[in-house]
Amino acid sequence: MLKILVLVLSGSLAVGASAAALQVSPWWWAAALPLLLLVVVAVYDLVQRRHSVLRNYPLLGHLRFAMEALRPELQQYFIERNFDGRPFDRDTRSIVYERAKGTDAAEPFGTERDLYQAGSEYLTPSMAPRPVRTDPPRVRIGGPDCTRPYDMALLNVSAMSFGSLSANAVLALNTGARLGGFAHDTGEGGLSEYHLRPGGDLVWEIGTGYFGCRTDDGGFDERQFAEKAADAQVKCVSLKISQGAKPGIGGVLPGAKVNAEIARVRGVPQGETVISPPFHRVYSTPRELVRFLARMRELADGKPVGFKLCVGSRREFLAVCKAMRDEDVTPDFIVVDGAEGGTGAAPLEFADNVGLPLSEGLMTVHNALVGVGLRDRIRIGASGKVATGSDLVKRLLQGADYTNAARAMMFAIGCIQAQRCHTNTCPVGVATQDERRARALDVGDKSQRVRRYQEATVKSALQIIASMGVDEPQDLHPHMLLQRVDPQTVRSYAELYEWLTPGQLLASPPDDWASDWLAADPDRFTH
Repeated sequence: MLKILVLVLSGSLAVGASAAALQVSPWWWAAALPLLLLVVVAVYDLVQRRHSVLRNYPLLGHLRFAMEALRPELQQYFIERNFDGRPFDRDTRSIVYERAKGTDAAEPFGTERDLYQAGSEYLTPSMAPRPVRTDPPRVRIGGPDCTRPYDMALLNVSAMSFGSLSANAVLALNTGARLGGFAHDTGEGGLSEYHLRPGGDLVWEIGTGYFGCRTDDGGFDERQFAEKAADAQVKCVSLKISQGAKPGIGGVLPGAKVNAEIARVRGVPQGETVISPPFHRVYSTPRELVRFLARMRELADGKPVGFKLCVGSRREFLAVCKAMRDEDVTPDFIVVDGAEGGTGAAPLEFADNVGLPLSEGLMTVHNALVGVGLRDRIRIGASGKVATGSDLVKRLLQGADYTNAARAMMFAIGCIQAQRCHTNTCPVGVATQDERRARALDVGDKSQRVRRYQEATVKSALQIIASMGVDEPQDLHPHMLLQRVDPQTVRSYAELYEWLTPGQLLASPPDDWASDWLAADPDRFTH
């Protein structure tokens, strides 16, 4: 093991040099003292709890911090080569790290952003800003058929499964959620003891593999689902239709990674490759989807039920809306996942080319629900590169009620973007099932970082909202978000995009929506 080798090698050299200084010549102390100092540093690296990379790589890990000290040049070089060409920029990552550590993220000399670049967006401050509220607002999740509503925070932990993340990473995220009073989405990998042990609020996600509520032949097991959904920590249940980074395809978990613990959590045979199909068995039409959501809510004893998707065809989503009206059944929430979402398990061509980005997906879902008169019954969550307070505010302006963050939460627990998620050799113990590596992630320290990051980001969002002259998030409107169209032209979102009025699709669909609305069929999915 590398860290033991480093400690043994540095210790042996220090002992040898010290012996030479005592027995051969005092001049050897020139080598012995620095070597002894390195041994002390290596031991400290192993026992300290703040930096996972140093716990796994004593002495050598300091090279990473030395490189970061050379920012922006070297740090930007590495950041630009991460996350499949859709990185968080340097400033965003720095904001997340600094907030997680509880330090000031401000930097001198103003913005480094090109304010005149086409596509740049700006929030509009008011000449009459409002006082910043000190009590973060909550979003009530629960429509007319929900008997046990849940009050969601403005920013929550997005879906990341145990199996892709280590046990300590899951423990840190859920402990942070408990400390900060926000929700933690389990991801589709099942409901593990690491989600439950800390006591944080959970959104239990069910994917196409039905892990944790799975029959022997891979179907949905109602009995198992009802038993686990009854847990007091499970506040909502989400059916994953698709995710941003890989909409329309399933996943593969190699048999070598399916140890006894993961097999038990997922309800699959140990050591066998697990394939998540691209489609659900429980429905094949929009109407069947809506009916199944109603059945899930019944099995969950009235807890909020919703679904997550990366939006593709507007016509298909309108077909679901027609099915909702026909059946008089609505989900309590819909999470819109943008195509810019990340994962360590997606073909590059899917990650780069399939699905709508979050902005377009959000506005599509919001307008469709408004147009069919169902928006007041359904809350919308936004997921996909949400990291800062300004990200949060923009998503609220585009139609969301609340947001979820995944990569930013990974940064908060120590992710350094090593891009080894798929190799099981994550150097900081975040995305690995190697227990020796995962031990480097100190749950106590990292859970506090998660809490601090979420708290500071929501506070930043509330400061921005107040600066815009608004008291409540629901008072934000599209005209408050501007986009530069070209070097000479700036337009608001109210001008750039069409915003439907309540019931408009039922009464008189606008030209741009008419053909999709007419073709949408609640009894089949079709483009």
